[in-house]
Amino acid sequence: MLRSGGNSGQPESRAQLSRAELLIQEFENSGKGWFWETERDGTLTYISGSVAEAVGRQPGDLLDRPFTDLISAETEDGAATSERTLGFYLSSHVAFQDLIVRAKTKNEIWWSISGQPVHDGVGRFFGFRGFASDLTKMRQSEVELERLARQDSLTGLANREMLRRALDDALLAAVRRKHRCSVFLLDLDRFKAVNDTLGHPAGDTLLRLVSLRLRDVIGEAGQVGRLGGDEFEIVLPSTSNKEDLSKLAQGVIDSLSRPYTINGNAVSIGASVGIVTSDYDDRTADDLMRDADLALYAAKAAGKGCFRFFAPEMHEAARERQVMESDLRVAIEKEQLRVVYQPSVHASTEDVSGFEALVRWDHPEHGAVSPATFIPLAEEFGLINEIGEWVLRTACAEAANWPKHLTVAVNLSPVQFKSHALPTLVRTVLSETGLAAKRLELEITEGVLLSNDEHVHNMIASLKNIGVKLALDDFGTGYSSLSYLQRVPFDKIKIDQSFVRGANEPESRKAALIRAMVGLAHDLEMQTTAEGVETQDELVLVRKLGVSLIQGYIFGKPMPAEEARKLATEKAPVSPDGFQKARESRLRIIRAALLHYAGDVKGARLRNISSGGALVECREPVPVGSEIQLDFAVGGLIEAKVAWVKGDNFGVQFKKRFDLKLLKAIEPARKSTKVMTPTYLSARSDSEPESKNSA
Repeated sequence: MLRSGGNSGQPESRAQLSRAELLIQEFENSGKGWFWETERDGTLTYISGSVAEAVGRQPGDLLDRPFTDLISAETEDGAATSERTLGFYLSSHVAFQDLIVRAKTKNEIWWSISGQPVHDGVGRFFGFRGFASDLTKMRQSEVELERLARQDSLTGLANREMLRRALDDALLAAVRRKHRCSVFLLDLDRFKAVNDTLGHPAGDTLLRLVSLRLRDVIGEAGQVGRLGGDEFEIVLPSTSNKEDLSKLAQGVIDSLSRPYTINGNAVSIGASVGIVTSDYDDRTADDLMRDADLALYAAKAAGKGCFRFFAPEMHEAARERQVMESDLRVAIEKEQLRVVYQPSVHASTEDVSGFEALVRWDHPEHGAVSPATFIPLAEEFGLINEIGEWVLRTACAEAANWPKHLTVAVNLSPVQFKSHALPTLVRTVLSETGLAAKRLELEITEGVLLSNDEHVHNMIASLKNIGVKLALDDFGTGYSSLSYLQRVPFDKIKIDQSFVRGANEPESRKAALIRAMVGLAHDLEMQTTAEGVETQDELVLVRKLGVSLIQGYIFGKPMPAEEARKLATEKAPVSPDGFQKARESRLRIIRAALLHYAGDVKGARLRNISSGGALVECREPVPVGSEIQLDFAVGGLIEAKVAWVKGDNFGVQFKKRFDLKLLKAIEPARKSTKVMTPTYLSARSDSEPESKNSA
């Protein structure tokens, strides 16, 4: 300890002084604190030796100098400076306690100082004595905790709370300066597949790499943060020009879509971005985030890997989704759903092998709702387990009435597959309906197998132990990893209809792909089903390629239970019924046209059109075989020949193929014929493939 020759207080005996100094020295050596003493003018007469080492000075330099020389004059949270506060107490002879100060050093050192004025017996002031403790580690911990409270622990980006503050500040500045701010809400595409296949540590590494790329792309233009999972947010305080935002969003997508290398594995993902811009109104941060979420949903619905700006119409779409959820709940409650059955036949004999159970929804006001629409939403709304159980129970009960060699196939949603209760449900349904386990075929998609975790293997083992069959649905359209076929004991793989359509075309490579799938399945002792077979030439091809079973309109559309039961009990083979070749995709359209014939110009109406011909309505007769020209304001005069006539309608065949894109480009999504019907209930066009989705 250091002491100058100044005042030392009241007289004490030598023994007492010696004992006190030993106690002080022992305490100071512990590092828990130190003592100080000043003269009347605030100069130091005593200070612990450890302080000199901490501030980087010689011990003798500290004595006889103002105590305030050791204290930094930097402000703390806008309050008066610590040096001035300490000086005030020393000069006003007022006791103080736990005054937080920062040492005047290059290194960050914080002290908590307490002091008591010293007076003699008659009240004369002699100076101060006090105690101090080191708060440096505690202050650093507080700073770190504050940082962690504002940052995402995995990526170091701003967290949800910090992003909210940034957006609130941006909105406030936008109002004051009369400009707009913007928000990007983005979601990684295919991130779950990486997480499931390579593991969570690889997923964490990927998120860190994504955060680095986001920082590089955005730079100083805005605040980048992670909301959680694979969802990120970017607050752009002063960017609102649509062109600039588009370039920036595309830059984000391009950057995040470049391949990554993680533990020697090449990983590719993508990103979808929703964009919203503030206005000079009273919209809050919650309003902007809701709108950004709607824009992100639109980007995902558009096929992912793209960006979409928020539009007010998206609120109506969101409202329709809420209406659909409500309608679907009512449909389940009031039994508006029904199960239909599509036959599957043996390719060689054309005998029925079984039926696939498909769920349909007949809306009481708007008619049929496509399963491709309501099944994904049922999964999102948490209704799929209830629907799936009902379909399974209904299908098994119906199949129990069929001949014992026929099977029934039921699709399993990935959501259902995650349920630990699924094997128990299957056993219960089979027991209650009396259907043999070997007659039930459960169809799953490749997405179910992506996680490759213990639950997946246990679930497959449990289902196989029951004795049911497993089929891999839509093979070739997803990840198509051959390791699935090695790991999972499938009984059948179903070749998606997208491979069947157009497989006969000379330049198509689909036939070669079907042949490879059939050969692979044969080697693995699995059956193959060709889906979506509709025409005679498709039937001939898939037979030639060696598929085991055929399912498609050529042998029957999905039918009610009564018709399926009748077909099941008939012993005769099913006769194929279909066109020789696939009909060209047609665009339904009602459009005014001019018809040039025999030197006259007649008024007509275009009803539908393909690249090879059209359906035309005209009140004036035009004979079969007539050479005509059509004018419907695009593509110039279209030369055609009348192929058939029925009343006011006739079909024409174009002499040259017509580019349907010319019409689609000027059709404003049928805005001119808009009706007050939810968009999810709108009828499909002739060119839209029949959906086979079921629960």
